[in-house]
Order: sequence, then structure tokens, then C-alpha cells
Amino acid sequence: MRILLADDDDQLQRALRITLAARGYEIVAAHDGAEAIYLAANAHPDLILLDLGMPKVDGLDVIRAVRGWSRVPIIVLSGRADSAEKVDALDAGADDYVTKPFAMDELLARIRARARAVADETTEAATVAIGDLTVDLAAKTIRGGAAGAAGAGGARGAGASVRLTPTEWRLLELFLKNPGRLLTRQMLLGEVWGPFHANDAGYLRLYVAQLRRKLEPVPAAPRHFITEAGMGYRFEP
Repeated sequence: MRILLADDDDQLQRALRITLAARGYEIVAAHDGAEAIYLAANAHPDLILLDLGMPKVDGLDVIRAVRGWSRVPIIVLSGRADSAEKVDALDAGADDYVTKPFAMDELLARIRARARAVADETTEAATVAIGDLTVDLAAKTIRGGAAGAAGAGGARGAGASVRLTPTEWRLLELFLKNPGRLLTRQMLLGEVWGPFHANDAGYLRLYVAQLRRKLEPVPAAPRHFITEAGMGYRFEP
């Protein structure tokens, strides 16, 4: 599990890095809010530990920025004990709030709780059907069903295995975990390529076309990966 640790207190950051690394966590560190946003987009952390009072960009603005493209769990670590500060952080999109000074055992328990919640969400959606295909998100496999689609313009046949690139998998996982929901172009680009590619709609069109070619019975007439004109895409199982 990769944790982004964003705190400008060098002593606390050093202690946390030693403790977390000793328990098998991979740590990437940021010392100001701007660096935290950059690493959240490019290091792909599984969880963020975030101080609110950081230089350059305040922690609340970091939360708002990250929530513009990602649902990665965020645990706030802050010396701001006022209840209004906690409410502001949670309303901005934080998942938990730990007040400094804190007991290390409590923080570790909260990290484990967030990790379990993410694992439970993944397990619930581990196997998903797309028409006659079965997608196993945990094993990263896709198998065809009884009906083949090669004759109708599709790329698969009965019982065939479908191969996806890592980027195609990341995009597919977003669709499968949000069935029936409109996913905006900005959200999809941010989650898969990072917030600095929010205007690169060509990437998205290309990869959606590739998913359709590999997974739709008739790619030219998609039934599952639906374009919502001017807005984004919707996945219909």
C-alpha cells in the first residue's frame, strides 16, 4: 500500500515514515500543498495523510483539488482541534480527521480501517458481467461467454480471453465501479492520466474506442460504453 504523507513538520514526517515503512507501507512525501497535489496526481497513492496547515497551498485546498479527480482516501492530520475546522475538512472530501498530537496506534488503526473499506469495495465489484463477458477485476482477466462477436465486428469469440493494456484496465475499472453513472470527461481524464491532462480529450476518445473494439459486441453501435454528448460517458452493464 502506497501512502502519500503530506506534512511540513520534518520531525513528525521522519517519525511517521520510519513507523509506516516498518509496517510494510510504501511512503512518498510532500512538504507543501503544491507538492502534495502533484504527487497525488502522479504517484498514484492508495491513501493520503494530510496536514491542513502547509505552505504554498492550504490543506483544505489540497483536498478540494484532489477530489476534483480522485476518490483516494484522505486522512487529515492536524493541530486544528476546532470542530468547525473538522467539519470544513470532512465537507471538502476528507474521509477521517486525526488531531495532533495523536497516538501512533490510533493512526495505524485508522489507516487499516480505510484500507479495509477500500478492499471491501473492490471485493464487492470483483467480478462484473459486460454482456457475455466476465471481468475479474482482482485477477485482471476477461473471458468471453457462449456467444462470439467476431462476425459482428467485435474482437472476441466464444470462451476467448481479452487482453487490455494497464491504461485500459484503469479506465475500465472506473466504468465498472460506477455502473449507470455519468462520468465526466474531466473526472475520467483526472483519474486515469492526472489533473494536468484535463483537456486531453483525445486520449479519452482513443481509449474508449479501444475498449469498445475489445469489449462491445458491435463496436460501431455500443451498448455498454455510452457517449453522453458534451458531457462524458456512461457504463451500462
